[in-house]
Amino acid sequence: MDFIYPKANLIAGVDEVGRGPLVGAVVTAAVILDPKNPISGLADSKKLTEKKREKLFIEIQEKALCWFIGRAEPEEIDEINILHATMLAMQRAVAGLSITPDFVLIDGNRCPILSMPSQAVVKGDSLVQEISAASILAKVIRDREMVELDKAYPEYGFAKHKGYPTPYHLEKLAQFGATEFHRKSFAPVRRALEAKGRV
Repeated sequence: MDFIYPKANLIAGVDEVGRGPLVGAVVTAAVILDPKNPISGLADSKKLTEKKREKLFIEIQEKALCWFIGRAEPEEIDEINILHATMLAMQRAVAGLSITPDFVLIDGNRCPILSMPSQAVVKGDSLVQEISAASILAKVIRDREMVELDKAYPEYGFAKHKGYPTPYHLEKLAQFGATEFHRKSFAPVRRALEAKGRV
């Protein structure tokens, strides 16, 4: 893993969940793991079962040196676009850590502006344990939020598709219009609002 900063003792991993969905916040997590307290089974959250993710979610919170959740809400996404909102949520996650990392590894191909050195790692959620841990925290939290939203708006099926633009979600969006939690700048949502005369 030659991309890791050689002098770093405290490495934070950062990942996001929720860039693609049409509804809800983009959720990020920053995690500094404890080398003396390893966690086995860390992997890209998308490749783990829900049961495994939930188990690791608890273990990461218990064993990590520190972790923090950052987010950007739908209004912010609409205002500054999803890329900038994701970077903002990542900055919030790192800023919220109770221990300042020496170096930050970010999943993907670009880094937000941070006060410490950082590096983007493509497929980092599969390659870097800290990023894997961050991806698990962010995914479990966002998925839980979608399950809660489903209780308020059961007709959209959020618990099943987690807000992603599945055929079912698009059909319900056209049928019922957008909720206050939908991202109005995303094309399918904008079309639904226009069809309902709400733009």
